[in-house]
Amino acid sequence: MSITDIHYQPLTKVAEHIKSGAISPVEVTEAILNRIEALDPGLRSYTTVTPELAMAQAKAAEAEIRAGRYRGPLHGIPLAVKDLCFTKGITTTAGMSIHRDFKPGYDATVVTKLAEAGSVLLGKLHMTEGATLEHHPEFPEPVNPWKSDVWVGVSSSGSGVATAAGLTYCSIGSDTGGSIRFPSACNSLTGVKPTWGLISRYGIFDLAATYDHLGPMARSAADAAAMLQALAGWDPNDTTTLPDPVPDYLGGLKGIYGATGVKIGLDWDHVGEGCEPQTLAALKDAVKVLESLGAETRPVTFPSQEALLRYTMPLTIGELLAAHIETYPSRADEYGPAIKQMMQVANVTPAETGQGNVERRKFRGAVIKLFTEIDIFVMPVFRLGTPTWSEMRAQVAEDFNNIGKFTSPFNATGTPTVTLPCGFTADGRPIAFQLAGAPGSEALLLKVADAYQQATDWHTRHPAL
Repeated sequence: MSITDIHYQPLTKVAEHIKSGAISPVEVTEAILNRIEALDPGLRSYTTVTPELAMAQAKAAEAEIRAGRYRGPLHGIPLAVKDLCFTKGITTTAGMSIHRDFKPGYDATVVTKLAEAGSVLLGKLHMTEGATLEHHPEFPEPVNPWKSDVWVGVSSSGSGVATAAGLTYCSIGSDTGGSIRFPSACNSLTGVKPTWGLISRYGIFDLAATYDHLGPMARSAADAAAMLQALAGWDPNDTTTLPDPVPDYLGGLKGIYGATGVKIGLDWDHVGEGCEPQTLAALKDAVKVLESLGAETRPVTFPSQEALLRYTMPLTIGELLAAHIETYPSRADEYGPAIKQMMQVANVTPAETGQGNVERRKFRGAVIKLFTEIDIFVMPVFRLGTPTWSEMRAQVAEDFNNIGKFTSPFNATGTPTVTLPCGFTADGRPIAFQLAGAPGSEALLLKVADAYQQATDWHTRHPAL
């Protein structure tokens, strides 16, 4: 393997070469750190780079592997995490100037799990303020490596950019209404928003705790499976985590046969309502590929989202206020205008909160019932296509559901989705789609995603950097 192109190699392939001794974790880490130094000043994906720590961990991994103590596919692999994950002694800002000097005294569980898997921490990745829709005015906006005017997706903006640009092999993102799926779609990545509770949220800055999900962002389903394997599982520090055994996500992939016999539900009236033509065409092409791989498609009726979407933002903002109770409104002047505006319009009444929670439970029940008829539901990420920055802001100003219609419902249900690339628009914007499943169906979703990627090459295309 040439060191000059190693940054875009699949994590799983690099892992094989590290395990065999053909290449060392130190060489890989040096290559990625050099690439960060050369390219990230223009892409602005990292808040903090940790070269000394990364090299120390790479040397430790190399020594362990040489001694025959290989831990698995993340051993010696350089990775990065979103800057809302606590890292002991390393600045953790959550995209907020109010936390620019905060250095936690302990690691988030996800950071601990990555360390236990033997990975190398490259640093912390930029994000929007408090994981909302805009970056703090004092922090830079990351730049989409595919097209500079295209939205990077939020709130895991740096995670999307760094992973797409070969500045990390995988990253951790978080998702409250689409914040793994938006940047995965905008940057042509594969992202997993898991079942709520599959991955611990201990040691993170919350946006809205009952909507928040942590998950991997990668350049393929196989790479995402390897990372999910390390992150998932019960955590005594987070009693909302699930006690179920963690499947072998990577070992369970079946290659081209992963979609055989899988029942895929389609509701073209629902997904096609106002959907931008190029996005809809790419989605239909993706369905044809899945059918050619042995998937069985059948028409279904997706549950009505009307009542749910009416309450989603008020309920989310209520939890946002709870997450910031120690600093807002007491330090409101240190907040950026976008997040402050969200907090100021939080005028939902107790009765509306109660009704919103009822509608959320009803919708979740209807979605789970849907998956007694099918295995997977297919839908886009964006209704109006992958937007530019200005298009995103115009759509959100009109109604958040212009952006979040196909993403936020799965935060309300806590059910998993896998986002993966399926094409590009005529002007070069990435297009993506979602595979949605029942609670705990990540293994199935990843098998189908991997099968699709065995038959297509969208995930192998990279920005010309």
